[in-house]
Amino acid sequence: MTEDMPTPDARALLDEAIESWEYTRKGVLAEAEGIPEDRWGFRPHEKARSVGDLVMHVVSSGLMMSGELTRPDGDFTRQAPPAFTEEYAGHLSDDLSPSEMKSLLSSALNEGVAKFRAAGPDLMLRDIRRFDGERWARLTWMYHGIGHEDYHRGQLAMYARIMGLVPALTRAIYGDEAK
Repeated sequence: MTEDMPTPDARALLDEAIESWEYTRKGVLAEAEGIPEDRWGFRPHEKARSVGDLVMHVVSSGLMMSGELTRPDGDFTRQAPPAFTEEYAGHLSDDLSPSEMKSLLSSALNEGVAKFRAAGPDLMLRDIRRFDGERWARLTWMYHGIGHEDYHRGQLAMYARIMGLVPALTRAIYGDEAK
């Protein structure tokens, strides 16, 4: 940083990361809302996730991220990745309607934000071991999780295009001119 630019404090860094996550999650929700509920079983390939599968993956990954990063003893090498999904999202029903899944996108985000705020910036600046055993600051891992959600947002937008729909971000930018 240059001399005339203030160094952000830890609270501001955490607030910025939370704002980024909220923006990304709202984008995922917007893309999901743009796909008619009767088309949530769509998958572009037999081995690809459906719309509903993608939404539930975003929810469960976000719960895992907020759960493990806010544990004082958090460590992504303490168990296999599927065990983290079970630990943090195993309570979720496999039989939710698209409406319920969209609601879960919002409520799980709110739950995660509350955990991050309660954990505070000091914990979020401490290291955590990644799945590969390397170390990152928890805040860095949080941005990794946000990028993961953006990736799946892009998948939902592509699914919409394949179905002949206009993705939500395109509609937001171009309005009625969107194609």
